[in-house]
Amino acid sequence: MAPNVAEIEKSIPVETPSPEPPAGRNGVTERWANPGFKRKVLGVVAVVAIATASLLLYYHNRVSTDDAQVDGHITPVASKVYGNVAEVLVNDNQQVKVGQVLVRIDPRDYQAKVAQARAALALAESQARAASVGVPWTQETMASGTSGAKAQLGVAQAEYEQKKAAYEQASTAELAYARANVAARDANYDRAQADLARMKPLLAKAEISQQTFDAYAAAARVADSELTAARERLTATGQAAESAKAEMLARKAKIDQARAQVEQARANHKQVSIREADAMSAEAAVAQAKANLQAAELQLSYATISAPIDGVVTKKSVEPGQVLQPGQGLMVLIPLHDVWVTANFKETQLKEVRPGQKADIKVDMYGETFPGHVDSVAGATGARLSLLPPENATGNFVKVVQRIPVKIVLDPIPPE
Repeated sequence: MAPNVAEIEKSIPVETPSPEPPAGRNGVTERWANPGFKRKVLGVVAVVAIATASLLLYYHNRVSTDDAQVDGHITPVASKVYGNVAEVLVNDNQQVKVGQVLVRIDPRDYQAKVAQARAALALAESQARAASVGVPWTQETMASGTSGAKAQLGVAQAEYEQKKAAYEQASTAELAYARANVAARDANYDRAQADLARMKPLLAKAEISQQTFDAYAAAARVADSELTAARERLTATGQAAESAKAEMLARKAKIDQARAQVEQARANHKQVSIREADAMSAEAAVAQAKANLQAAELQLSYATISAPIDGVVTKKSVEPGQVLQPGQGLMVLIPLHDVWVTANFKETQLKEVRPGQKADIKVDMYGETFPGHVDSVAGATGARLSLLPPENATGNFVKVVQRIPVKIVLDPIPPE
């Protein structure tokens, strides 16, 4: 049975199974043969390629750093005057507006100084008004005095000329006439005496009558009296000439006195300059008093301390009742609306960085990204600007890449 079976088995053709391909390759081949799968794979490859190309293009001209911080202006608020704090009107971290009152200092001392300055100004103004009134009064007085002195000088000169003419007349014509009259009367007297002397012997001889002799005697007495009168007139004329001379000299003295008064009046004109200088000095005193009043009012205004900017109160160190000294710090104001980012880039990253380029700032506090732009690049490295800059004069074996601060401004800053 066995051989027959074997033969039968031999006679029956046996199908030899073909070798099966590996299951994995057959699945991929079948999937790749599927057009939908092929499209999906090609789509994924395209997306990856596009994403890779986009990332390469995005980061090709971009630099980034996480060594950055937010900076802003810090405005310290200090006292300008000495005094006791009367009132503090703000608290820490409070938002304030420009002009808002922060601290009030007891103003009574400065109010008293303002009152004193106003009183001094009123006094200076009254003195200035008095000095300004004195200037025209002095001018008019001096002008009147000068005119009067000149008028007196003119009168004295006229009187002098009159007395001079009278003296010249008395000392020349009248005196000569009186002298000539004395000489004539003297001649008549001599002739009358001679005639009388001749008549006496004739009377004694009775050659002439007594009446004729008496006529000669009377003529002699008349000649004598006329001579006496002529001499007295000559004496009077001489005295009149001396009197006229004295009056002329007196008028001349009056002329000198009037001239002296004119000179004095002219000298008194300097009083006008003195009054004008006094008026200018009074005006300067008024200006000085006004300046003192303005200074006192300015000191009084410093007793009220207001916010110079909009910002947030920080580091408040003032309390009511505290005694302040000039320049003593009270608090700090931070304007949160005016901040920027200082990013410290490596020097190898700044080859293509220029002011005005766009920038993105990711803030850790919000987890958001805000737009901005490069404002400026610092002119020195952060190491050089540090408190203790490194000394590289001897050289370094290991090159240290320096970081340079870059100021980035947000545009615009979100209100929140």
